[in-house]
Amino acid sequence: MGYSREVYMTVAKQLEERRSRAVRLSDERHKSVYARSPEIAEIDAALAGTSAKLCAVAFGRSENAKEEIARLRKENLALQEKRASLLTALGYAKDYTAVEYTCPLCKDTGYTEKGMCGCMRRLLAEASLRASGLGTLASTQSFESFSLDYYADNRPYAEKALRDALAFAEDFEESHANLLFVGGTGLGKTHLSTAIARRVIERGFDVVYDIAPNVIADFEKERYKRFDDEEDHTERYFRTDLLIIDDLGTEADSPFALSAIYRLLNTRLNNGQSTIISTNLGQKNLAERYEARITSRLLGSFIPYVFKGVDVRRQKG
Repeated sequence: MGYSREVYMTVAKQLEERRSRAVRLSDERHKSVYARSPEIAEIDAALAGTSAKLCAVAFGRSENAKEEIARLRKENLALQEKRASLLTALGYAKDYTAVEYTCPLCKDTGYTEKGMCGCMRRLLAEASLRASGLGTLASTQSFESFSLDYYADNRPYAEKALRDALAFAEDFEESHANLLFVGGTGLGKTHLSTAIARRVIERGFDVVYDIAPNVIADFEKERYKRFDDEEDHTERYFRTDLLIIDDLGTEADSPFALSAIYRLLNTRLNNGQSTIISTNLGQKNLAERYEARITSRLLGSFIPYVFKGVDVRRQKG
């Protein structure tokens, strides 16, 4: 599916602001130069006139079009050289009044002749990270920062989890897999989830991350929203390419919560959308807390990874 409409709109606004700022600065510099040198203002007016004449000749049917174009281009070049000379005499750089775009390749439009510009891809990834709900996690938790040194007693399994997580992110659009991270607090479940999210976002996909209580709270908002509330509080959970639900089992234990979780999981599974769920509950605890229609999907349609060891935060001191 790719990035959400909101992310594209955010980036489009950023690019428009960049263009406007660059043009505004150029206009201000033009005004300051014209105030010191009316002759440069006259030259700019002449250059604009020369450009218009070039277009008229190029699209006209004059028999002497080539000669006229050559003459106008020579005239244009002479004006530009004189303009540059006047600017340097005043202490300015030759291109002082030029529009300085943040990205000279696409001129802050986001696109080049070859397609989407690299600057736009970076902006989309950054905006998607901010919109994902990962917050500050994204700045510190990556595949590169996932250290196996904290899993001395369970290193082979940790290596497999890291290797599989990376493969999941790299093959995301092909696998349509679902992951279930099980284990105690501070064992790397959230770290690997965040690392996957970062890589998937960098590759152009939409990701939504949140803890289970917040997800259920949004379903509650949608259930009891006012008639004049047009916002859909749960759409993003169904729409996103990758949904990451952290801390499953910490949400309120109620029939409504169970119904919401089932509807969300079942819909995404039926649509072939990938989901990652992390929980501190083991298989027995999951079966005790959730009804069969939920546990059968968690244990049957998700690839389980059991995280063991000593809390990494405690090891770090």
